[in-house]
Amino acid sequence: MVTPRWVRTQTHSIAIEDVIAYLLAALEAPEMAVGAFEIGGQESTSFRDIMKEYGRQKGLKRMIIPVPVLAPWLSSLWLGLVTPIYPRVSRKLIESLRSEPQQSETPASEVFRIKPRGFREAITRALKYEDQELAQTRWSDALSSKAFVPSWGGTRFGSRLIDSRMAHVPYSPAEVFRPIQRIGGETGWYYGNWLWQLRGFIDLLQGGVGMRRGRRHPQLLAVGETVDFWRVEAMEPDRLLRLFAEMNLPGRAWLQFEIEREGSGSLVRQTAIFDPLGIRGLLYWYSVYPLHQFIFTGMLRGIAKAASSPERR
Repeated sequence: MVTPRWVRTQTHSIAIEDVIAYLLAALEAPEMAVGAFEIGGQESTSFRDIMKEYGRQKGLKRMIIPVPVLAPWLSSLWLGLVTPIYPRVSRKLIESLRSEPQQSETPASEVFRIKPRGFREAITRALKYEDQELAQTRWSDALSSKAFVPSWGGTRFGSRLIDSRMAHVPYSPAEVFRPIQRIGGETGWYYGNWLWQLRGFIDLLQGGVGMRRGRRHPQLLAVGETVDFWRVEAMEPDRLLRLFAEMNLPGRAWLQFEIEREGSGSLVRQTAIFDPLGIRGLLYWYSVYPLHQFIFTGMLRGIAKAASSPERR
């Protein structure tokens, strides 16, 4: 990975939680505590060290090569291309790394009773909260018709790539949820089953679980159970089903179904979520993305058709 030479600049990074703690404490600080305070963490580290630690916790291996020719403007464009950070934000970040931070005359530790956490713990907590935020996201709200404009390649949410589609079905949420709950196993995936079997065979060749696990019961489903090469991560009857992929992938993947009542029928949103692992993950996502349009669109139609079938009710 090519980086500007000033990624080796020493700094005192700080977790956003500790910044908020300092701001709240400042409201109750003594009146004589006036001035600017350095509120960085206790560890002196470089941005290069932070990137390497993030990569370690995410399972990424990168060779970092500092070069002297990347200007802040050029570096910000590069960061905007390969990361979810906006170029304007990344430019401010890069400019702040060009010089060593100045220490304040009065250390913040003498005024505030706050002990900032280390950058390793801060990264761990940030990744944990990112997963929790993803798990709690309702894509029916996050990708509302006013804010979401479909584009090729999906939509970025942080480091995640999102491919979502929805359909109106003239049946109740309970009627629509029944075929969704029966997905996989002997029922199949409502469209292109031979492609799903092929994907399972490829996964098996790569040392994965393939499609051989099936599912415990053809109609009933519960959190923690397997559905072919997926596992049920969350389920709310007549409202939500989220599956976590246990395939051999260069990243993590989820498939989520949400159902909302809309008039006399229901609105079904189907969302594929991918957290890519490095360049291999991005290449994988964009290579299979055309198939998503083919398979997932057909699956959504198949679910709507299955909801209308009397023998499936």
